[in-house]
Amino acid sequence: MTLVAFDFDGTLTQSDLTVLLGEEYDVGGEIRGLAEQGLRGEEAFGTTLRQRASLLEGMPEARVNDAFERCKLRAGAADLIADLRQSDVSVAIITGSFERGVEMALEQAGVTVDHVVANRLVLENGAVTGDVEGPLIDGEKDQTLEELALAEDVDLGRTTAVGNGATDLPMLQVAGTAIGFEPEPVVEDHCDVVVTSIRELRLYFEQHEFVDTGE
Repeated sequence: MTLVAFDFDGTLTQSDLTVLLGEEYDVGGEIRGLAEQGLRGEEAFGTTLRQRASLLEGMPEARVNDAFERCKLRAGAADLIADLRQSDVSVAIITGSFERGVEMALEQAGVTVDHVVANRLVLENGAVTGDVEGPLIDGEKDQTLEELALAEDVDLGRTTAVGNGATDLPMLQVAGTAIGFEPEPVVEDHCDVVVTSIRELRLYFEQHEFVDTGE
């Protein structure tokens, strides 16, 4: 048994959920700029996430769902997740993004994972309040990975983390293997492996016998 932990935005999907929300609510440009600052490590992730959420204040829940429905997993990602789990690999998504958006993308792709640890966009009376809540507002992805490894009885040295941005660094640094998926420059130097597609990621997992190829 081993554990593979994926980031979500920019890793399993090309989208950023906050940017999709911003585009739906006509504040896409402002939110994209804030998201990119956090991705590059120029501003603390928690700071930019709170700023992005505040720009969505008043957004109707129906439009939130419309935005989330536009989020799709990368081609091949659902099959890879399914094959990992079928090969006795525990799969987690550890993301500072929004739980409901992640769940909707997984549902649309017809795949499930063992753990989703994410934040939540707060809604009251059918609209966004402008607040966020959850375990990963200020990072802590390393602690989350450690807790999941303990729960799954997996040695931390046998875990693999896959991410792309500055907020993934703590998780990548404590994992046994750090895989950068089209990583930002601030992240790349801390990666054991760099891939640029789901195909390359699958090849790595096949070569290292994470996935049963049936041969």
